[in-house]
Amino acid sequence: MKRIIVCMKQALDVTQLKVDAATGQLLLAAAQRKISDFDKNALEEAVRIKEKTGETEVFTVTVAPEEVKTILREALALGADKAYVVSDPSFRDIDTSETALVLAEMIRKIGNFDLILCGETSLDGFSGLVGSKLAELLSLPQMNSVRKMTIEGESVLTERVLDDAVVTVRAKMPALISVTREINQPRIPSLMMIMKASKKEITPWSLTYLNIPKERLDPKIEILEVSAPKMERKKIRITGENAQEIGEKLAKALIQDGIVGR
Repeated sequence: MKRIIVCMKQALDVTQLKVDAATGQLLLAAAQRKISDFDKNALEEAVRIKEKTGETEVFTVTVAPEEVKTILREALALGADKAYVVSDPSFRDIDTSETALVLAEMIRKIGNFDLILCGETSLDGFSGLVGSKLAELLSLPQMNSVRKMTIEGESVLTERVLDDAVVTVRAKMPALISVTREINQPRIPSLMMIMKASKKEITPWSLTYLNIPKERLDPKIEILEVSAPKMERKKIRITGENAQEIGEKLAKALIQDGIVGR
């Protein structure tokens, strides 16, 4: 195996999101960014394959509306050999189809790859569509929801998790795989890895270089509003003479509200 390409997103850190108490709107402008959690699993898996083979290159590709050098340096510290990025303010409004289109052109420009690894989804968007659309654009076999994978010669054997089953799938490479969190535990970069990352290459590309006119990036989906659901407590106090009476009253209230079944 010569090359693995990992698709990476700079995602919102959903654990740090704050809400405007008056309007219920999420304060996205001040939200912290990080490598999307599932993408970090994809990168870790690529680096583990690289360590086993001793000859595999790991490249990352990222599409972002703003500067993303911080997460790219982190990816390089985690074991990637080279990072490619296309940044453009117009990307603030593109949807999953346009994101997949730009990634596809980046990957075609890089060329000569054996595997593309993606995170199954991102916690800030949770669409889980980019990997599938990218595989379609590149005419590649795709396996998603993968929790385990093994390289066997010129093919890859994967274990996919479905709602009520686990499915084993084999495909000939090149192929695209979307991984779940269960596939591994991403490493924490050491000081030496961080220092080495500063010498690795980050390659910025433009839409012009990729021959993508901006009119091709007209989003099909418009996000009208992002807000936190309003939740109010009922403030009902359940009392009784003893624990059994309180428990019975609580159970009756939960059944009446449809929270639990009979």
